[in-house]
Amino acid sequence: MTGGRDRATPRARARSTQTATDGAPTSERIIDAALRSFATRGYEATSLDALAAGLDVTKQTILYWFPSKEVLLEAVIDRSTVELAAALELALSRAGTGWARIDAVVRSVFRLAARRPELLGLVREMGRMGTPASTRFVQAIEPLVDRASEFLEGEMDAGHMRRHEPRLLLLAIYSTVIGMVTEVDVLRAFGEEPTARSLVRRRNEILGLLRSALVIDAD
Repeated sequence: MTGGRDRATPRARARSTQTATDGAPTSERIIDAALRSFATRGYEATSLDALAAGLDVTKQTILYWFPSKEVLLEAVIDRSTVELAAALELALSRAGTGWARIDAVVRSVFRLAARRPELLGLVREMGRMGTPASTRFVQAIEPLVDRASEFLEGEMDAGHMRRHEPRLLLLAIYSTVIGMVTEVDVLRAFGEEPTARSLVRRRNEILGLLRSALVIDAD
């Protein structure tokens, strides 16, 4: 029995591990592990050998599903942007109008920070990597950015929000929120420990700052 298994080709061994013991497809387990490692260790510091060891599979198994580390990164980005966009869409579908929509999006991002920190960690890592990873991410969320820009422009035209360039405003909001939920070392340098309570406090402070900077209150 052992000899037959050893003589099997790498591709045959990969097929034999298509489904993990917990029922999740091997390809999904690989993406999950890569997402966690890219988000915490960084893309460059992540090796396929280490991923394989952590998953208790061979490196050939990973290469069967994803022919290179670059292809694996693309798969991680694609799945993560779908999940991120779905979370934001859900938040918007339940929100009202005006400021309530910005409030809903910010709260949704902070919920993700608590529930799926690796997603936002990947966003931060892609920003550090630059192209082509960041380009792939931007292209995936471009429809959401366009909708958000149109919404902000409409609110400004209606006199509900102060006039700013919509896309620059979105970039500023994005940078502030992502920094506040992912830059743990920077936060600690300012005496801020990444606890659940501090996360809620930071969320409320950001919402207060944004509302003060954007909303024109009726007299």
